[in-house]
Amino acid sequence: MGTGYTRTDTTNNIAEGGVINASDLDGEFDALLAAFVSSTGHTHDGTAAEGAPITVVGPAQDYVGAAGDFSPKADSTYDLGKTATRWAVGYLDDLQATVGTITTLTTELNTLVSTSDLPITKGGTGAGTAGDARTNLGLGTAATTASTDYAAVANNLSDLSSAATAVTNLGITATAAELNLLDGVTATTVEINILDGVTSTAVELNLLDGVTSTTAELNILDGVTATATELNYNDITTLGSSEASKTVTADANGDVILLQELKATSYNESYVAVTSTTNATTVDCEAGNTFMHTLTENTTFTFSNPPATGTAYSMSIEIIQDAGASGFAVTWPTSVDWPAATAPTLTATASAKDVFVFTTRDGGTTWYGFTAGQALA
Repeated sequence: MGTGYTRTDTTNNIAEGGVINASDLDGEFDALLAAFVSSTGHTHDGTAAEGAPITVVGPAQDYVGAAGDFSPKADSTYDLGKTATRWAVGYLDDLQATVGTITTLTTELNTLVSTSDLPITKGGTGAGTAGDARTNLGLGTAATTASTDYAAVANNLSDLSSAATAVTNLGITATAAELNLLDGVTATTVEINILDGVTSTAVELNLLDGVTSTTAELNILDGVTATATELNYNDITTLGSSEASKTVTADANGDVILLQELKATSYNESYVAVTSTTNATTVDCEAGNTFMHTLTENTTFTFSNPPATGTAYSMSIEIIQDAGASGFAVTWPTSVDWPAATAPTLTATASAKDVFVFTTRDGGTTWYGFTAGQALA
């Protein structure tokens, strides 16, 4: 604690009507002087009898001291040091410049010394020498900017003088256009890491180009254990046409064309009953191969939708007379060619059954008709 002012006139000579000796005044002046001497006077530390802290200094009270900072009283107004009168050494934990520029001389930068190396994580090089800095930053060890130094693959650097060489040195084979495809990708790191280990070629991956499946649709594949060979069974050139070691499919009409033999343990055909309306009966070849018609009136048959020329088609038609033995007649299409050019005569007895077979290979231009059996029960 500093020496405060203590009155020395203990006998109260310096008083109204008293006799003031020179020694009395001299003692008081000495006490006042002692209170302001730099080594023994007030410390102005805010403690008792020491005077309040001095927080504002300067010719115009320009600088303000506070518990956590020492600041100018106005923003961007005062300089720290002058061109001709500078601070010798600054020891700072951090330096932040928010406005203006930092200017200095090359010589001063080259002689800049710190008591510890500024780490890379703080924006430094983690080194005290230029050589160590280049090593720490992966810039090689030679103090050169020659392309031969920067192009060294071992340094994980590219060629500053040639963009094409830089890309090659870094092992990048993608074009700028291909890399730009990632612009806007919203996949997470986890999702992108799914590609780690993928052995597909660029051609194979490009098969996805144009795929319109949604995420939900693609996720259907999650858990699929099929091999590439098994999935390739679905790689079909033409829908509806069979191929060796491929999945059998139907075309847009539901038709299947087998290019080789069909071997089946059991073979079933569709059975279709057709009726007549206004003395007309239509047999749709697309509906089946075995047809039946019970006569209710005289009727004329039409065979529709036979396969195109070059594909053979055969069908059977069972004609049943009505229970009243009305003797209804049938008129066959003019395209039917019967043996000896003579159509068979239907059995006229009640509920009699006649079966006929028809075949064509020219799209129905000509049908060959045969009697399979008549007067069947």
